[in-house]
Amino acid sequence: MSDSDGKKTLGLRGGARPGNVKQSFSHGRTKNVVVETKRKRVVVPKPGATKPSGGAAPAGDPSRRPAGISDAEMARRMKALQAAKAREAEEAAAREAEEKAREEERARRRAEQEAKEREQREAEEKARAKAEEEERKRKEAEEAAQRAAAAPAPAEPKAARSPASKPAPAATPRKQDRERDQRGNRGKGRDDNRRSGKLTLGQATGGEGNRQRSMAAMKRKQERARQKAMGGTVEREKVIRDVQLPEAIVVSELANRMAERVADVVKSLMQMGMMVTQNQTIDADTAELIIEEFGHKVTRVSDSDVEDVIKEVEDSDDDLQPRPPVITIMGHVDHGKTSLLDAIRDARVVAGEAGGITQHIGAYQVKTDGGTTLTFLDTPGHAAFTSMRSRGAQVTDIVVLVVAADDAVMPQTIEAINHAKAAEVPMIVAINKIDKPDANPDKVRTDLLQHEVIVEKMSGEVQDVEVSAMTGQGLDELLEAIALQAEILELKANPDRAAQGAVIEAQLDVGRGPVATVLVQNGTLRQGDIFVVGEQYGKVRALINDKGDRVKEAGPSVPVEVLGLNGTPEAGDVLNVTETEAQAREIAAYREQAAKDKRAAAGAATTLEQLMQKAKEDENVTELPILMKADVQGSAEAIVQAMEKIGNDEVRVRVLHSGVGAITETDVGLAEASGAPIFGFNVRANASARNTANQKGVEIRYYSVIYDLVDDVKAAASGLLSAEIREKFIGYAEIKEVFKVTGVGKVAGCLVTEGVARRSAGVRLLRDNVVIHEGTLKTLKRFKDEVAEVQSGQECGMAFENYDDIRAGDVIEIFEREEVTRTLD
Repeated sequence: MSDSDGKKTLGLRGGARPGNVKQSFSHGRTKNVVVETKRKRVVVPKPGATKPSGGAAPAGDPSRRPAGISDAEMARRMKALQAAKAREAEEAAAREAEEKAREEERARRRAEQEAKEREQREAEEKARAKAEEEERKRKEAEEAAQRAAAAPAPAEPKAARSPASKPAPAATPRKQDRERDQRGNRGKGRDDNRRSGKLTLGQATGGEGNRQRSMAAMKRKQERARQKAMGGTVEREKVIRDVQLPEAIVVSELANRMAERVADVVKSLMQMGMMVTQNQTIDADTAELIIEEFGHKVTRVSDSDVEDVIKEVEDSDDDLQPRPPVITIMGHVDHGKTSLLDAIRDARVVAGEAGGITQHIGAYQVKTDGGTTLTFLDTPGHAAFTSMRSRGAQVTDIVVLVVAADDAVMPQTIEAINHAKAAEVPMIVAINKIDKPDANPDKVRTDLLQHEVIVEKMSGEVQDVEVSAMTGQGLDELLEAIALQAEILELKANPDRAAQGAVIEAQLDVGRGPVATVLVQNGTLRQGDIFVVGEQYGKVRALINDKGDRVKEAGPSVPVEVLGLNGTPEAGDVLNVTETEAQAREIAAYREQAAKDKRAAAGAATTLEQLMQKAKEDENVTELPILMKADVQGSAEAIVQAMEKIGNDEVRVRVLHSGVGAITETDVGLAEASGAPIFGFNVRANASARNTANQKGVEIRYYSVIYDLVDDVKAAASGLLSAEIREKFIGYAEIKEVFKVTGVGKVAGCLVTEGVARRSAGVRLLRDNVVIHEGTLKTLKRFKDEVAEVQSGQECGMAFENYDDIRAGDVIEIFEREEVTRTLD
């Protein structure tokens, strides 16, 4: 068949489409046609052509090559065919190698599995043989024990050892079995011993690694067997124990300490009428009855007994050696305490204090020209640091009271005098700023008389020295007075004992961790000592003196910074050195639990009435929650005490959390949950805390002077006070006549007798000087016009809002209310 343009196409049966024909007839010449079907590729020869018998025609043989194929095309096809055959050969070789490797892997795994099963069977056989040997030995031992129990005289072992004695007939088969087992296991035993390595005591004594009974155990077993054979009961000897009994104990622990069965203890308690289980706690008195019932001895102990290891030891006079005096500088704020100490130490501490105000306790050691060593404690003079001054007075030997000659006696001066009297320590008055033109030291001496401080110039016993920290005047006389007072006191301590000291200050340092400034009072504190201080414990990693140098040890009256605590102690805690870390940890845990119980008891209401009263008080009081972080523990304590004093019956400040160290993300989270601001005193927030605070809208304020912090908190608490409503009387009006007006009601015709009547003001209706109504005006008219106010002496018309009971002769009182902002004193 032919198409429209003269080309001939091949007609195929079975509905083959012309699109499947790759090559067609053209230009009237007949060629071979390649047809692709779904199953295979078919080459259709031209009509009358015969298929070559030798396969594909050679590339160089044009007579046997298909028509229309060039030599290059034929060579290319032959190369492709050869490449395909080579590829098939390579794939077949790879498959064969892979199959061979897989077969080898299966064989190897099969061999491993067989070896493992073989080893397991050998181990089971060895264990079975070992168990049979143990069972045989046990039976032999039991038979020997029975024979020994049945024998009337002890001559039987000797007869058994005699070579002339004839063995029992029943022993021969056992001996033969034993020899046979030994011959069968001889080679295996050698292999086991060779593999076992070291020779153990059990193997050397013939135990073959098994545990053997002791001679005492064999005797006890023989005795029990003899008692059983005679029909008697075997009674164990009662062991009387000393049972340590705390204030409360669990039943199972009580049974364990008595070495009795728990069921017996529970049974005894139930007989006493107490239905308890082994996990319940009973009191000491009940436990004592149980212990006595079981025949044991009671030793009462308490949780506080853990502190017995740090009891004070009385030192003998031979061990005591002279120690430097501890001098505390006290006085009012800005009277020159730190400047005076700087002049003595030749240092500049006051320059580093914020606002020139001391806000920490500083501990320093000074060596005078005469060779005397003095230890100085510099305490703050601000009103908030009462606890710091109290601690300084408790650990000191001499108090130097600094009073400014131009300012005389002030409130903190009086407080310092009281602290010194309470501590019963001698006092030296240093009248500072004597170089000022308006200095009046005699006025200071006179003012001190009011507080029972009589100086030597006023015929008293208290030494007084006029000094000037700026010019250095009188410093030598002050040091001489201190040395004289210390010589009178004859201060001594024992350096050759476990150290004991007081924490002057504590802080959380970023790089060094918890750091405590400790004044050693007795003994010598050395590097490596294990200690407990308050609720914390630790090991001395480093000791740093007041000059910043590391030292190996610190003797009595030496202030040092101690590194190595597990937490920040409270200022004023006592440091004690213990023998072991376990003792220190136990004491710290007990103190922490005791403090927690004390806080819980203080905050909890004991009766229902107290609980209701506390809830009623809390309803009427508005709280200002705050979070406070400071640089040292003493400052944090002082600020918390100052915050507790702010407030009245309506508003109070509540410190949610206080601590030392930088402001962290945890603090921000607590502040955000409580809606509280964060106050940082000489500390800053870290980067993550600042970002979190910005995201959550938590306010962080930084302070370096305690004045500013207290004033800001007081101002914030004042903002929570409800405004005070005050009434201001602005006028009076007398009702002359009452008129009835349609649509309005009763209208009072009035005469303003005093002040002014305003439309917006409040009014009270007085009848016979008794208030019968209070409200507002509905209308205020003069003639027919509505007016805002009416002056005194003029007539007007008034109508009350929602009230009509008015009569002639009544008096109307006009007043205004104004809100007055309240502040905390």
